[in-house]
This record gives sequence, C-alpha cells and structure tokens, in this order.
Amino acid sequence: MTNNTTRLDHIVLWVADPLAAAGFYETVVGLEPVKVAEFAEGKVSFPSVRVNEDTILDLAPHTMAERMRMLPGSAGSAGHPVNHVCLSLPAGAFDALRTRLQENGVPVSPIDHGSSGARGNATRSFYFRDPDGNVFEARHYD
Repeated sequence: MTNNTTRLDHIVLWVADPLAAAGFYETVVGLEPVKVAEFAEGKVSFPSVRVNEDTILDLAPHTMAERMRMLPGSAGSAGHPVNHVCLSLPAGAFDALRTRLQENGVPVSPIDHGSSGARGNATRSFYFRDPDGNVFEARHYD
C-alpha cells in the first residue's frame, strides 16, 4: 500500500444500536469488527467494521450527533442517510453474501446486470438494507 493515492478511508453510518449493527455487519455481511469490545467497555465512542485494508464503516450512535460540531449544521445530520454504499466483491463472496442475507431474513433486490460503477460495468449487483435502514449495493466485476 502506498500513501500517495487517493482512497476511501471510512464512511460513518448513523445507527440506533452500534453493537447490534456491528453484529449484523460481522455475521450477515461478513465484515471484520473493529473496536467493538472497546465500545462495549466505554473506551471508544463507536465501533467500526473493516471493508478492506484501506476502508472501514464507522457505526456512530444517534446520540453522538450532539457532539458533531466540525461544521455548522453537523449536529443535525443524524438520521440523514446517504443514497447507498456499494461493496465490490469477488464473485464467490457476492454469492455468499446474498445467501447469508437471505438466510438471515434480510430482503434483497433482484439481481441487476451491467450497472456502471468505479470499475466499469458490473457483472451482477443487488441491494439490501441494514437494520438501521442504510441501503447497500453489492456487486462484482469480471
């Protein structure tokens, strides 16, 4: 890994229950938990889950919004979701994720083909929501 290229470092998702959200992302989505025990012990403000070596999702509790003072209006951002977050996976991991979501009763959209993204047109993609209503797209490229 080099430090001279632009990368996506993290996305902060507002969640009602960070421990439950971390459990969902670990068990159902298959992401690695980060600082979950520390959050449970009150040592950090929120837990995260690792998407890859460069990127994490921070799972911020709604109660943290009152401390968001970096820009005017930031405190009011809790509950304002992004349109969706897209995870690009290898084909086998794509299939495994869809299976885990269905096994856990998470509704998934039909599979789409050829939607455009950062790496061109995806072979397959679908959408799902986490327990807090955040929308995710899963896709893979050949």
